[in-house]
Amino acid sequence: MADQIITTAASKMKKAEDALKRELGTIRAGRANASILTRVMVDYYGQPTPLNQVASITIPEPRVLMVTPFDKSALDDVEKGILESDVGITPANDGTALRLVVPQLTEERRKEIAKQVKATAEEGKVAVRNVRREAMDGLKKGHKAGDYTDDQLHNLEDQVQKETDKAIKGVDAITADKEKEVLTD
Repeated sequence: MADQIITTAASKMKKAEDALKRELGTIRAGRANASILTRVMVDYYGQPTPLNQVASITIPEPRVLMVTPFDKSALDDVEKGILESDVGITPANDGTALRLVVPQLTEERRKEIAKQVKATAEEGKVAVRNVRREAMDGLKKGHKAGDYTDDQLHNLEDQVQKETDKAIKGVDAITADKEKEVLTD
């Protein structure tokens, strides 16, 4: 029972780290990164479809994303989907593909994005702490039910705290990498 609570908590904390990675991946850092297009939806034959299912996304140059639809007749729909998204880059249509040139960031904009990265990281830490709280509550219920002694409860709480510390370190490392990416040219 207690092992299952700790295993579940560790798994949820890992998922929180992965969610943070995905979220930070969508933040534009002045470089071409295909993940900034992950939320773009295209109206493909009347159905909202993720961009990566209707087009290939390549990076021919450090600041350029090339979006090539699998079906050439969908080029206008793909362009419209990108324009309607929150990407903030206007695509250049050459008739067969779309080129998105990622603009260079100003120092002020880099600092704003770094603040956004920190705020997103804090949300990740809160998610990890919520998982810790759930696990601790589960352990305390088991203790009240007589499943384990005071010493066992203390040891189990230490295990949960170790998992929490590990997850928080992971969040900090992910955040530091993204901040470095944002603040350097």
